[in-house]
Amino acid sequence: MATEYANPKALVETAWVAEHLEDPKVRILEVDVDTSAYEQGHIPGAVGIHWKRDLETPVTRDIATKEQLEEVLSRAGVSNDSTVVLYGDNHNWFAAYAWWLLKYYGHEDVRIMNGGRKKWVEEGRPLVAEVPAPPRTAYRARRPDRSIRAFREDVLRAIGKKRFALVDVRSPKEFSGELLAPEHLPQEGAQRGGHVPGAQNIPWGENVNEDGTFKSAGELQQLYQSRGITPDKEIITYCRIGERSSIAWFALKELLGYPKVRNYDGSWTEYGSLVGVPIERGEAA
Repeated sequence: MATEYANPKALVETAWVAEHLEDPKVRILEVDVDTSAYEQGHIPGAVGIHWKRDLETPVTRDIATKEQLEEVLSRAGVSNDSTVVLYGDNHNWFAAYAWWLLKYYGHEDVRIMNGGRKKWVEEGRPLVAEVPAPPRTAYRARRPDRSIRAFREDVLRAIGKKRFALVDVRSPKEFSGELLAPEHLPQEGAQRGGHVPGAQNIPWGENVNEDGTFKSAGELQQLYQSRGITPDKEIITYCRIGERSSIAWFALKELLGYPKVRNYDGSWTEYGSLVGVPIERGEAA
């Protein structure tokens, strides 16, 4: 199935990961929504990455700095020529977010384990409690690739323009403004509910199958192009804090090969609290 994707190396199957557990060129990183999941058992040799502590700045609401990411990856034993395999819970929410961040800072060889932690466990593959201590490296990140990141000014500029398309991957209740966050998470964040005017609501879960693996290229093309999300447009994906929208960004950019796709990591937590910007409420048309 992978060969039908624009970037067939973007995904690896659980069997591939199992075959490369002892490969010194491969570094496996687990990034979970539930940050305690790693301690409950993880893939042998996998290093746990805490999404809030390691992938964001501690005070400013922003992604990790170049220097911060260099420290995280050096500590995890990642070299600039390593094959980094990312996986996690919730169908790889934060694994996709980490992929986007690593690409933002220029790492060449990054893969996502298709199906994530759930598929590995359901197949009865081994989990261990032992925390690995890989040799420290001296990782050096590149300058940020701003072509894959959107800021609030970019979102405002896109509203009402035919050459842009906004993809809101939140649940229909979040999109309509009934909820400010997923039902299983605290109601916190934005001051207002709703969505960016003109955005299409394509919930993140529509990108994956029941087992957490990504849908085929044909299914993904149908999903997006039937909603006007076509490769000739400049696409901006967003959610509440940027992790769920990374799933859609990954599907569009890596699996379908759309040339211009950016992830708005400020997402609705930022946009819904801005003063003087337009919003819409109600269900998708």
